[in-house]
Amino acid sequence: MGTRRFHIAVMSLLLLGVVAAGCAKRPATTSVAAPPPPVPAPAAPPATSAPAPSAPEPASSTPAAAPATPTPAPAPAATTVRPVPAEFAAIPELRDIQFDFDQYDIRPDAARTLDANAAWLKSNANHLLLIEGHCDERGTNEYNLALGERRAKSAMNYLVAQGVQAARITIISYGEERPLCSEHNDTCWQQNRRGHFLVKPR
Repeated sequence: MGTRRFHIAVMSLLLLGVVAAGCAKRPATTSVAAPPPPVPAPAAPPATSAPAPSAPEPASSTPAAAPATPTPAPAPAATTVRPVPAEFAAIPELRDIQFDFDQYDIRPDAARTLDANAAWLKSNANHLLLIEGHCDERGTNEYNLALGERRAKSAMNYLVAQGVQAARITIISYGEERPLCSEHNDTCWQQNRRGHFLVKPR
C-alpha cells in the first residue's frame, strides 16, 4: 500500500512537471501581430480649374453716345495777290492830277483829266491800273502816307463812277517818299501833291 502511494505521488509530480514545462514554453502575454503598413493611395492628378465663363457685361442704362463727327477745318481765305508796282509803267495817255494842300478832294481841273483817263481805260479793258498817291514834304511821314492813300482812293472812286471796273484798279501810297521836285517852295510842293497813273497788260 505504501509503495503504491509512492508511485502515485511520483506520477503526480511528473505530470505536474510536464504541465509546468509545457506552460513555460508559452509567452506570458498574447502577441498581437502588427498591422500591415498602409498602402499609400495613388495621388490624384492635380485638378485643372477650368476658367470661369466670363459674365456678360451688364448693358449700360444710358444709350451709347454717337461718335462725334469731326468738324471740317475752315477753308483758307482766298488771298488776293497784290500786283507788283514795278510791273506797271506810265504812259502818255494817262496824265497825273494835282491836289490842294492837305486835301484829297478832286478839283475841277483834275476831274477833266480823270474823264480823259477813264475814256482810255474803258477803250483798253485789257489793262490793269495802279494809282499812286503822293504828298509834299510837310507833315509827318505817317500822316502823309495816310493822306496819299486817301488821294489815290479818291481818284479810284471817280474812275469807277465813270464806268471803269474797280477790280482792275489797285492803289498805293508813297506819302512824301517819292517827290517829283526837291525844292522847298509852293511851286515844287504843288507838283508833289499828285495822283500818278500806271498800267500793265493783263
